[in-house]
Amino acid sequence: MSCAFRETYLFDAMRNLGEMTEYAHDACDADIDNALRCFVISGYADRFGHGDPRVVAGISGTELYIRIMEKCGVLREWPRALIRYKTDEQYWVGYILAMFQWRTGIPFRSIINVIKTEDLYRMYPALHTASDDRAVDSVVELYQKRAIVSRLQEYRKMLGMTQSSLSKSSGVNLRTLQQYEIGDKDIRKASVDKVLALSNVLHCYPEDIIQ
Repeated sequence: MSCAFRETYLFDAMRNLGEMTEYAHDACDADIDNALRCFVISGYADRFGHGDPRVVAGISGTELYIRIMEKCGVLREWPRALIRYKTDEQYWVGYILAMFQWRTGIPFRSIINVIKTEDLYRMYPALHTASDDRAVDSVVELYQKRAIVSRLQEYRKMLGMTQSSLSKSSGVNLRTLQQYEIGDKDIRKASVDKVLALSNVLHCYPEDIIQ
């Protein structure tokens, strides 16, 4: 998949989204997941994801958050910008999400439906001192795994099936199916027979639920 925009703006994008999530959490006492949803709703996420220089580099992350919330109808007297000499996990959430989006080109609206702040918090201790590329590789792996789980659930729900009914129709053990859906087991490692049985019942191609 091609990168979302020219690499010229990448560092500014990472720094600004990191500052945005840090300011939202530390200065405004906001939930970062909610802040990212507002980022999408406001339309700024699409502009950011396409590398609009006025958004990724033309304003600070603090100003970006303020504009997002004002666009969403939240009007208030905002706290002053933070002055920090070292970053924390709140900054890293935005910082690494910006690089992940740049590398994959996946829209932020899709990213935030799959990757949550708590996921990145769990990664932070092991990865914040690692290279950015290694950290993003881990986020990509998690996203791909979660997206596969989401597709399995999506096909099942589109047909109005419960986990129990899918289990009975496909012959796949209910507990195994539940583990696939929550990601405790990787469906990509399932036997061919199980994947074919599920895809037949769900009226989709096998690759639809394993790729």
